[in-house]
Amino acid sequence: MYDVTRARLHGACRVLERCHLGRLRSGNIEGLVLALWPGVGDEPFWPAGMDAGSHAARLEQMLSCAQAEFRECPWLAVVRTAAEAEAAKAAGKLYAFLGVEGLAAIGDDLDRIDALAGRGVRLATLTWNEENLLATGAKGDPQKGLTPLGKQAVRCLQKRNIIVDVSHLNDGGFRDVMLMADDPVIASHSNCRALCDVPRNLTDDQLRAIRDTGGVVGLNVHHAFVHAERSKQTAEMLACHAAHMADVMGVEHVACGFDFCEYFGPGNEGAEGLENCSQTHNLFFWLEKLGFSAGEREMIARENFLRILS
Repeated sequence: MYDVTRARLHGACRVLERCHLGRLRSGNIEGLVLALWPGVGDEPFWPAGMDAGSHAARLEQMLSCAQAEFRECPWLAVVRTAAEAEAAKAAGKLYAFLGVEGLAAIGDDLDRIDALAGRGVRLATLTWNEENLLATGAKGDPQKGLTPLGKQAVRCLQKRNIIVDVSHLNDGGFRDVMLMADDPVIASHSNCRALCDVPRNLTDDQLRAIRDTGGVVGLNVHHAFVHAERSKQTAEMLACHAAHMADVMGVEHVACGFDFCEYFGPGNEGAEGLENCSQTHNLFFWLEKLGFSAGEREMIARENFLRILS
């Protein structure tokens, strides 16, 4: 939705159809999460006054652009549940869940979580990489836990059936979320720290903690989260992350969280063979090579994620 907002504020329309639908169909994508990420920079496309600190205004602008975009996309169904997703698929449409990437936009007003739920949001991270009033992101002090307000936010999210997403959260915040988890928790786009030791990836203990909530972890194509060595930042290595997750958690907790964002420009490249969503077949080629059955590949492709979106 960042790309949609950026383009629409420059006068474009039908951005998903013109710029993304072809690759989605080439990649045999049946559904996706559309992330609402207000950004952290002072990009010039935002209206006057929406600087990097104007999270709430930016998120509202993104939601407005999203609604305008959806009205122009008869081939897309915005859904809230797995049943709605299956119905959209049966009708020949792509389906999309809405997620908020970083809740800095709510400030200290937890009623805004109710408003987001009312507008169809089904999953949310407490932070992006920044520290905000709720929590600390993966680039911050790993020991800091959730703030008291952040703990209240987790309770509100669970009450409103918004899935708590721990991707981008630091280790201390992760620990606190798990102590409070009454429902499945996900890491929508994170890999294994055992294979690529960066803060955005998860330790084996964290993988098991997500498993114990009934949640899932989505494989992330971003090259720097796949392997430290450039030559090993490949679709094959990402399949190895899936294999490690399956060994640690069980295959029923492995999902796709790709986070394709090549349209942001240099530095945002996916792993070799997974540069954009038209190439998802390359991951499944390597999963088959590693011994994942057809049923297990289907679980990773769609079933595991949809299972928790009742």
